[in-house]
Amino acid sequence: MNDIVQFLQQRNSAPKLSAPAPGERELQEIFRAALRVPDHAWLRPWRFITIEGDRRQAFGELLAQCLVQRDPQADAAMQEKARQAPLRAPLLVITVVRLVDHPKVPPIEQRLSAGCAAHAILLAAEALGYAGIWRTGGAAFDRAMMDGLHLAADEEIVAMLYLGTRDAKPKPIPALDTADFVSAW
Repeated sequence: MNDIVQFLQQRNSAPKLSAPAPGERELQEIFRAALRVPDHAWLRPWRFITIEGDRRQAFGELLAQCLVQRDPQADAAMQEKARQAPLRAPLLVITVVRLVDHPKVPPIEQRLSAGCAAHAILLAAEALGYAGIWRTGGAAFDRAMMDGLHLAADEEIVAMLYLGTRDAKPKPIPALDTADFVSAW
């Protein structure tokens, strides 16, 4: 079997991550991979925000504040969990889509392109010996969160990627039968 296909078939998320995260040079390679995803009409609808070091604490505060705005009933434990979430990895990459009005490329295609870019980041990080997980949740759809990240009115969060070094063995994922998901027309 082709090594690349085998690699793709074995990738899985890593919920436990530690340092190191990809360095600057490696991040440039990772982002170059993300910039090669399908992009109808070359809109380049995606951009990326990195959060690392002490900025993770500030991002945690933003997550907690936005949680309380979305859910005034959020108790202290829920707020603390939100505050600590960015500390689960040494590097976060927020994937952002910028939606434009285009006669041939509806917003869903622009969002899908950004989602492909997020997946390419995970694949490229894994190919370089790192690991990651896509964690989004309610915060990603919260306009207050988007405003806190200084997103423009035409921008949305597509993914919150956590990157670092795998801190545990990969979780076993059952093999799926392609026949359950593929049909001919």
